[in-house]
Order: sequence, then C-alpha cells, then structure tokens
Amino acid sequence: MDSEVLIEARGLTRRYGPTVAVETLDLTLRKGEILGLLGPNGAGKSTTMKMLTGNLAPSDGETRIKGVSLREEPKAAKRHLGYLPEQPPVYPELTVDEYLRYCAGLHGVAKADRDAAVDSAKRDCGLGDVGHRLVGNLSKGYQQRVGIAQAIIHRPPVVILDEPTVGLDPIQIREIRKLIKDLGANHSVILSSHILPEIQAVCSRVMIIARGRVVYNESIDATRGSGVGAITLGLRRPPEVSALQGIVGVRRVRAIEPGRFHIEHEDKADPREALAEAAARGNWGLYELSAQARTLEEIFVELTSGDEQRVGDIEKEAA
Repeated sequence: MDSEVLIEARGLTRRYGPTVAVETLDLTLRKGEILGLLGPNGAGKSTTMKMLTGNLAPSDGETRIKGVSLREEPKAAKRHLGYLPEQPPVYPELTVDEYLRYCAGLHGVAKADRDAAVDSAKRDCGLGDVGHRLVGNLSKGYQQRVGIAQAIIHRPPVVILDEPTVGLDPIQIREIRKLIKDLGANHSVILSSHILPEIQAVCSRVMIIARGRVVYNESIDATRGSGVGAITLGLRRPPEVSALQGIVGVRRVRAIEPGRFHIEHEDKADPREALAEAAARGNWGLYELSAQARTLEEIFVELTSGDEQRVGDIEKEAA
C-alpha cells in the first residue's frame, strides 16, 4: 500500500444545538486503502461522510483532500472525490447512458471525453448491457451500480460510499461487495456500514464510531488477531470456583460442565500462564487450556453498547 495521504481530517465536530453528533474525529486515508466506517445507527457515520464530502459544514475541524482544504477551496478539493450517498442520486426518467453523461459533465469531464468516461464507468460497474434502459426500470441492485458509476466517472482518487448495500437482496449484496473490492485496485475507498460481514469482506482497515467518537481504528488483519477474548479451562480435579476467580487477570468464571470452565479476563490481560501455574501447584489435573480470539462482533458490541440511545436526540436536533 502506498503511503500517500489522500484524506486527512482533524478534529471534525458537528453540533445540532446542544447535541454533539460527531466530536473531535480524526481520520486518515492513504492511497490503496479500503476503510470501513462502522457503527450503530445514530453513531455519527452519515454525518461524518457528509462532512468529509463537503455536503455538511463541520462546527469545528478541517478536512484536506490531497492536501487541498475542503473549507478554503471546496471546488478544488471535491474534484478528487466521488460520493454515493445512502439514497443514490439517480434520475429515473433518464437512461443509464444519459444520466452518466450528465454526471460526467457535472464532474468537469471534457465533452470530447464523456463517451469514453461513460463506457469505462459502465464496464467497471457491470452496466455494459443496460446503457439504453431507463434508470427507473432497473432493479435496486442495478440502481446502486449506477450510483457507484456516477461516483467514479471522473476517476477520482477517493470514492466515498454511504451504506451501499442497504435494501439489497443477498445476491445483489454479494455483487456490490465484489464491485467495491475491485474498485480498491484503482481508488481509495471509504465505506460506511453497520453490517459487520460487509466490513470484513471488503475492507483493509476498520474504524468504529460510537457516540460520535472514534473508539477503534485498526487494520482488518490486526482485528482478526486482536488478542484473547475468552478462555476454556478443563480440570480433572477442579477447585472451588472462588479459587479460579481469585487468580490475577480473571474477571468472571462460569462452569460449562463438571470440570470445564469458561473464563473471561480483564482487559489487556491474559491469565493463561497464571492458570497453568495454579493448576500445577494445586494438582488440579489440567487437560485443557484454550483461548478464543476476540471477534469483530465482540469488539463492536463492547465499544458501542448504549450508543443507540443517541439516535432520537440527533435526528430531532438535525430536523
């Protein structure tokens, strides 16, 4: 992956009256990355997307696109962006070709180059056979493809997609995810979603937003190996549960069956060595000591618990 920074946002904040939808958010996107923006409904994902694309002014903070300030030079900065909002901005009364030519003009593609730009976007988005059809007669999945095509028609280095698979059936979802992954070969992508398998399937890095703040920002590979989540302990001559509970690093002990226990540990602690030593000293007959890595779902639930209570307040203030 290239080290060139394409988006750098620092201290992004958006307030709706007394309610803070996004608070001091920092975000960096490098060339070649597919960044997954993950969070429950109301966490601040769409607000963040709108600020990154210049569709909503932040209360505080600044975004730079390829080094150009979005606040001071919005037109120049937006030339480097392609954006698909949650509701695709398509015109149902136009054919796919008519709509994409119109979008090419809006994005500043020279008139002589528009047909080639339309053909290229259709090829990348699997629209080659539907150029003559009215957008309004296409399935939801194909309308999403048209929405993505308009976002890439001017070949921006950064493409931002807000909930691109919402409302699609499983087959359409699979097709759109493959399309997004393919886009990553030539574009850096920010993908907003609250669907965990979507982030895991296509992204190289995940950022979790909870209560308007970034609470997690790691590569997908680091997330998969993010440490011990729980421990299964098997003992032939088990002690009282209180003896296990008293071992340093152990938070909670639950009996699964006679002699087998599910052990939750303190944050950033791994009590397996201490458990093995205690079993040897106590002659407990240790026969099983296995760890389960924390999943993205477990990380997500842990970091976003209670976030949903913000939704009503934010929607009310935004209205």
